[in-house]
Amino acid sequence: MTAAHAPQFAIAIPMLNEAETVPVLLGGCVAAARPLGTFEICVTDDGSTDGTASALKTFGAANPDILLKIITHPRPAGQSAAVHAAVRAAEAPIIATLDGDGQNPPEDLPKVVGPLLNGPDHLALIAGQRVKRDDPLHKRLASKAANALRKTLLKDGTRDTGCGLKAFRREAYLALPYFNHMHRYLPALFQRDGWQVGHVDVSHKPRVAGASKYTNLGRAIVGLSDLVGVAWLIRRKRSVLPSETLISRPEDRV
Repeated sequence: MTAAHAPQFAIAIPMLNEAETVPVLLGGCVAAARPLGTFEICVTDDGSTDGTASALKTFGAANPDILLKIITHPRPAGQSAAVHAAVRAAEAPIIATLDGDGQNPPEDLPKVVGPLLNGPDHLALIAGQRVKRDDPLHKRLASKAANALRKTLLKDGTRDTGCGLKAFRREAYLALPYFNHMHRYLPALFQRDGWQVGHVDVSHKPRVAGASKYTNLGRAIVGLSDLVGVAWLIRRKRSVLPSETLISRPEDRV
C-alpha cells in the first residue's frame, strides 16, 4: 500500500454473535468515516457461533473498496482481547473503537477521531461518555456505582469509562500493560503514561438484535480485582514515561 493510500485511522470492533448487527453497523461506520479521510475496518470475530463470520464476509464482498480485516478467535476471549487483536492487525496510527452490538452510534465517530487527526501529539485518547443511556435501570445503576468507585480510587476524571466509543494513538495503546478487561481502564492507563486524555459526550442506542454478554454480578466480581490492580499500576508508574522519551539520530544533534 502506498503512503498516499495508507489508512489515516482504523475502526476496531469486537464482535461475539452479532450477525444481525453487521450490515447496519459496518454500513454506518463507512458513512461516518468517509468524510474524515482514508480508513480501514478491523473486526474481531471473538469465537462467534452464529453467522457473524458469514455476515462479515458478505459485507466485505459487497464493498470491495473498503479495507476490511477480519480477525478470528477460535473461542471467546473477551472484549479486551478482541479489541487488542484488532488494534494489532491495524496499520493506521489512530484507532477508533466501538462496541459490536450497535449501541454506540457510528455517526459519533467524528467526535472521537477528529481531535486526534487534528490535535497535538501529546493528546493520545479521546473517550466517549454516554448521555441518556438506553439500558435497563438495573444496568444503569450498577454502572453508576462502579464508575463512582473507580473515579474515587483512580482519579481518572472520567464519568463513563465503560463506553466502547473511543479513539487513541495506536503506539501509545500498545505500550500500555495488557490484561483482560483493560478496556474499562484506558483513561487511567493513558494518564499513567503521561498522555493527555480528552472526553466527549456521545449518544447511545438500544440493542436491536442479539443479547448482552455481561451480567451485573459478573462485572462486579472481575471489576474489584481489576480496580485494585490498576490502582497498584498507577502507584508503580515508571519514572521516565513513554510520552517523555525522545528518539533522535546522531546527525540530528547540534
